[in-house]
Amino acid sequence: MTVKAPTAQQLRLLGERLGLSLDEPDLNSFLGVIGGLIDAYNVVDAMPDNLPEVRYPRTPGRRPAAPDNPHNAWYVKSMIRGAAGGPLAGRTVAVKDNVCVAGVPMMAGAATLEGYMPEVDATIVTRLLDAGATVLGKVHCEYFCLSGGSHTAAAGIVHNPWRHGWSAGGSSSGSAVVVATGEAQMAIGGDQGGSIRIPASLCGIVGLKPTYGLVPYTGVMPIELTLDHVGPMTATVADNARMLEVIAGADGLDPRQYAPQTARYTEALGCGVDDLRIGVVREGFEMPGHDPGVSAKVRAAAERFSQLGAVVEEVSLPLHPLGKAIWTPIGIEGLVALMMLANAGGTNYQGLFVTSLIDAHAAWRQRANDLSETVKLCLLVGSYMAEAYRGRYYAKASNIRRLVRQQHEEVLQRFDLLLMPTTPIKATPSPQPGASREEVIEHAFSFNANCIPTNLSGHPALSIPCGIDDGLPVGLMLIGRQWDEATIYRAADAFERAADWRNL
Repeated sequence: MTVKAPTAQQLRLLGERLGLSLDEPDLNSFLGVIGGLIDAYNVVDAMPDNLPEVRYPRTPGRRPAAPDNPHNAWYVKSMIRGAAGGPLAGRTVAVKDNVCVAGVPMMAGAATLEGYMPEVDATIVTRLLDAGATVLGKVHCEYFCLSGGSHTAAAGIVHNPWRHGWSAGGSSSGSAVVVATGEAQMAIGGDQGGSIRIPASLCGIVGLKPTYGLVPYTGVMPIELTLDHVGPMTATVADNARMLEVIAGADGLDPRQYAPQTARYTEALGCGVDDLRIGVVREGFEMPGHDPGVSAKVRAAAERFSQLGAVVEEVSLPLHPLGKAIWTPIGIEGLVALMMLANAGGTNYQGLFVTSLIDAHAAWRQRANDLSETVKLCLLVGSYMAEAYRGRYYAKASNIRRLVRQQHEEVLQRFDLLLMPTTPIKATPSPQPGASREEVIEHAFSFNANCIPTNLSGHPALSIPCGIDDGLPVGLMLIGRQWDEATIYRAADAFERAADWRNL
């Protein structure tokens, strides 16, 4: 496209919005000097976009019919075969639909983005294919990933595989469902406030939010740069460790990766828990509305760790109950500024930009009434707070979040791991089409209280299933030191080996 200089009328209107008084001589003067700057834009426009090479043949795929998609988990099925050999040879992977896969449709759960086709693979997709995995397609997520339920996607409710009509958790709902049903062995999930761990907990699979910056976010639609995480969702701890080995490490394109420290995570498997100290976080069992059945299963799991040889003691994280409040200004004002007003692009960032996504996503303004109720709420609140309070609460909450990180680090000097319920409650019935705005919003934010603090602190956290209560899975969360995913896997693997969680 050719970049055009503004007209006098456009410049006058811009000036009014910016508080500038521009008379006719001012307008003519500025129009006379703008030309050189516009010429520079046209030089950039004529250059190639400098995107990573796309390898491995693929097709756009197809949207499966309802009989082939009973839980409404799949968006598009498109088989992409990776390298002939590698550590994930023979493994199948589903990709959350906020992750770019070149030549395959992407809508991030949103009607306003439907029809978009990326021309680049996210770094993690390339790494999985290079490792020999086969990508089976894209799976549904919540509308722009702004829900911990599985009911806001434009394509409809994603159903829990254990109980149809009940929440599968979100926002990585489809990722959890296809792993739980065995349709894929592995899946990519994203996590800004629990969006990997919530669906893992509600569907009975293993989901890891890695240390902030361990896994590159390159080519994934951003929400808030300081909260964005992407990680593995699998049926077993061993597969989770294998997947993390492949996708972890700096890619040279994501400046949020501050010299990430990787490890051979699979070497932690089978090592037992004999010398580990595990702190059971008191506040994690006391969140408002907590389910006594969930708490009982998780406490029984903590006792099982003790029986396996770990030292298990109760510990306190006093700021834990305030995590959701501290997250709110950062998450809401940040997502409005970056994901919405800046069209998932933004400035002051040296990472890879997917410019085609910026162009396609900007269309939300012409269809704002089609946004989900959760996105509308965040858009209204975030815009109001930024205008009325100048962004001071985003800044203040960012200052306070350092205390959350500090508190985790101080406790983790005495303990190797922390333990609590992943979600304070089990799956609940999803709001049905036509439900009130209040019900839709309440359900969307009802699962995330225990997950959010580690999005603020950046510490790794894994959800593993630890039992069944009233016919539904219960998730246990293990939190480790930064860059120490290996110890989390060591403990989770020992728990998984000791008994079939479905019988607990």
